[in-house]
Amino acid sequence: MLFEDTYKTITSRSEGIYKEKGSKFIAVAIPLHTESDVKDALANLRKEYYDARHHCYAYILGFDKSAYRINDDGEPSGTAGRPIHGQLLSFDLTNVLVVVIRYFGGTKLGVSGLINAYKTATKEALTSAEIVTCIVYDVYEISFDYLQMNDVMKILKDECLNQFNQQFETTCNLHFSVRKNDSGRIYDTIRKINGLTIKFLRTE
Repeated sequence: MLFEDTYKTITSRSEGIYKEKGSKFIAVAIPLHTESDVKDALANLRKEYYDARHHCYAYILGFDKSAYRINDDGEPSGTAGRPIHGQLLSFDLTNVLVVVIRYFGGTKLGVSGLINAYKTATKEALTSAEIVTCIVYDVYEISFDYLQMNDVMKILKDECLNQFNQQFETTCNLHFSVRKNDSGRIYDTIRKINGLTIKFLRTE
């Protein structure tokens, strides 16, 4: 069975608004990649909407959706972060933060009302976002003698692999990326070149 080597994310910031009994819920969806990006985005939104009562959020990170967090920011437990997170799952997205900013209108909405408000605002933001499918790549480093250049380059060219960080001297060194599902096959092919060393660097 092949690894799922694609994931969906959004291309740029998008927003959605939901109003209920005087309260206004502004959902902001932002594409990002790291926990540090999340902290920066939250800090910026708290400055942008400094006078709001709540800044509730959820995010999912990683091509395998391995990192996530939900935060109710003072709302009753489970009424804000969880429905936001639920919409991210429903849209099958990762590397996305959604913050829903609430301006309180003076009337309490109750648990079901809050859940609906945070869910609907998030859905509006994600519906208006441009969603793209990205491919997961493995990145390798290879080192080889200059005399092996033709053998190496033939494989890289035939497989249409992206090359970067190239250094061609007596000993040559370069990095290349390969689609995750092709990674094992390409690795086995390249390492058969006598005297070449290949090292896995990262998945991205």
